[in-house]
Amino acid sequence: MAKKLYIGSLSYTTTNDSLKAAFEQVGAVSSASVIMDKMTGRSRGFGFVEMPNDDEATKAVEVWNGKELDGRALVVNEARPMAERPPRREGFSRSF
Repeated sequence: MAKKLYIGSLSYTTTNDSLKAAFEQVGAVSSASVIMDKMTGRSRGFGFVEMPNDDEATKAVEVWNGKELDGRALVVNEARPMAERPPRREGFSRSF
């Protein structure tokens, strides 16, 4: 079963391709994505890597957690499922 890894403390210069290339040093990578801010188009400093082999994913955590990529020490661990969030309020009204 595939394992999704959370990658934190990414440099703003890290791209999807460079993140994928770094983790391919440890094993096969299904996908790698750096999360971008919608307003600025700049990296939010974290991303996700999905690896099809659980053993390689575990090894990637051991190898990359605390190791430097693009000048920043990474935080790497298994991604947790997204928690339920309350619905957003629609619109904004102000009384004068």
